[in-house]
Amino acid sequence: MATNPSHSSPIHAPIARPAGLYYGTAKASAIENLAGSISRHRTPSAFDTESQTPPPLSPGDPLQLSGRLKSRSELDQITANSSRKRRVGSYCVPGKSNTSKLSEFYETQNELINRLLKPVDEHVREARDVHSSSQLKYKLAVYGSFGANIILAILQIYGAVSSGSLSLLTTMADSVFDPLSNITLILCNKAVRKVDARKYPAGKARIETAGNIVFCFLMTAVSLILIAFSIRDLITTPADSDTKRLHLPSVIAVTVAFSTKVVLFLYCWALRNQYSQVRILWEDHRNDLFINGFGILTSVGGSKLRWWIDPMGAIILSVLISVLWLHTAYSEFQLLIGITADTEMQQLITYVSMTHSDKIKQIDTVRAWHSGPRLVVEVDVVMDPDESLRVSHDVSEELQMKLESLPDVERAYVHVDFETTHKPEHFLKKEL
Repeated sequence: MATNPSHSSPIHAPIARPAGLYYGTAKASAIENLAGSISRHRTPSAFDTESQTPPPLSPGDPLQLSGRLKSRSELDQITANSSRKRRVGSYCVPGKSNTSKLSEFYETQNELINRLLKPVDEHVREARDVHSSSQLKYKLAVYGSFGANIILAILQIYGAVSSGSLSLLTTMADSVFDPLSNITLILCNKAVRKVDARKYPAGKARIETAGNIVFCFLMTAVSLILIAFSIRDLITTPADSDTKRLHLPSVIAVTVAFSTKVVLFLYCWALRNQYSQVRILWEDHRNDLFINGFGILTSVGGSKLRWWIDPMGAIILSVLISVLWLHTAYSEFQLLIGITADTEMQQLITYVSMTHSDKIKQIDTVRAWHSGPRLVVEVDVVMDPDESLRVSHDVSEELQMKLESLPDVERAYVHVDFETTHKPEHFLKKEL
């Protein structure tokens, strides 16, 4: 399988399976070597796992990773030894201490090992449990935000029209488009669930990402229009003009909207990493908190201090809205283009592949990249050249099904080869 630097980060170093008891020990030790320049700082004792006899191989842990887990007492001992050595030395390292880095490294290693040793079925079960338990919360987040945004849009329309404040007009425009974003998310979610496999053989999950991008650019366009209106107001209004009359009901209406957004923000915050739609809503509520709060301040400032504070505040708010939504659009574009999966997911895919079957002798390449909110996975495995076609097919198909059962994996491709010295089978096409 091809490996190209511009592709999503492949793991192209062949992973051999030599015979012998110490194969698992050698592979497990490689995980600790990832610490780079961080020393182990351990004394020859019960904590010195290198001096101990390796435990027998376990079918559920063929690489003996469980033997590398550090208990709380071991972590405390490592921290104490490292702190003692630092106090003896006459130098001090600025910034984060080596003790803290070392402890954090081993805690991260424990989390990684526990995640790798967890069976695929358990990953699937946990994902389903989270999905089923949070389904009601998801509906409350989406439909609750939709209903609240309709009411808040009416309040903010009243506040902006009755006061004539450009700052409140900016908050109104942002609020009016909130229900439209909710409708977009709801329709995208329904479209993903209803798929014609003949027309969309790879599913329609990317429609969520496309809908998010469209909404981001729509909000940016509205912000640019408001910037133009505010600049015109600054140019045409005389410098010595009086401040506008403060319209208290308008300020109260926007304050109610601000308080409601605080509640919605806190509710969606807990679900933002489980559903891409809720993440967009959470970002929207987060943006609205600052926009409404700043809009209230500049509107009151334009009525009590200087008239130009109001249009200037509208410009600042519009620029902020544009920047925030363009940043969101960039993140969504990255998913649509095919940015590589995070390191933790690639590690899990690699471990599942290399421990899937004894028939797999090496792992040639592992790739995982986004196709919208979900992942596409490519794995090249090496098997014995004398292995029968039936066995090769069955092993690779079982691995494919196992990988596709992982949460967030939309499609997996498993290729079988008999050596790793060949030239790349695929190349990055740079021309149309």
